[in-house]
Amino acid sequence: MNKESNLYTFSFAIVMVLVIAVMLSVVSEVFMPFKDKNKSDKKRIDILSAIDIHVDRADAKASYEKYIISSTVINHQGDTISQACDKCSAFEIDVLSQYRNKNLSIKDRKYPLFHAKKGDSEYVIVPMVGSGLWGPIWGFVSFESDLETIYGAAFDHKTETPGLGAEINTDPFEKPFSGKRILNKDGEFVSVQVQKGGALDDDPHAVDGITGGTITSDGVADMLENTLSIYNKYFVSLKINEKDSILFEANN
Repeated sequence: MNKESNLYTFSFAIVMVLVIAVMLSVVSEVFMPFKDKNKSDKKRIDILSAIDIHVDRADAKASYEKYIISSTVINHQGDTISQACDKCSAFEIDVLSQYRNKNLSIKDRKYPLFHAKKGDSEYVIVPMVGSGLWGPIWGFVSFESDLETIYGAAFDHKTETPGLGAEINTDPFEKPFSGKRILNKDGEFVSVQVQKGGALDDDPHAVDGITGGTITSDGVADMLENTLSIYNKYFVSLKINEKDSILFEANN
């Protein structure tokens, strides 16, 4: 074949593209277990951060197994789908993928929650996802044993504006959620508002928004209300049936 011809040039280019594509596929398959492990460890780290446990990837799995004692999966009506000790099924649910799947209705989504014990205190941790200015935002919120008082919150994003909406994953934004309540004095669900211009210090249902990050702040508020309104249905059912603990017989 004439190496100066166009046919040779095109043939050579096609062969190289195919060879590189095969090599990339092989490399991707080889490293897939490592990618999956890193993704799982990151999720464990995020879940634990909602109860103020901060670990690195090396300790993520051991710490998760130490503090997360059981889990549950519910539907949009607050009814249990899987039993308490079924830890794996809850962990494997990707709420972000569900959110991005436009063919999956809210009624078809699954809502996992995790039961934690730190020292003598018990907590419930719920994941959530919503929309910021430039893309999805997500997080984990933990509740004290009364199932209405927030113990901790950890939020994150991928594309929010640095110095503005991106501040949702910093302590000044996350810490004020501690102690806030999702029910009013009459026991009605009110969520937690993220207020532009600042929330009153004694307001148990509001935190300060991010200066210059109004859309992202509103996104967090919507995410909290839309998600916690579903989990609260489940919490209410537990309070009605007082013989159940938040550990769901995990200690029996």
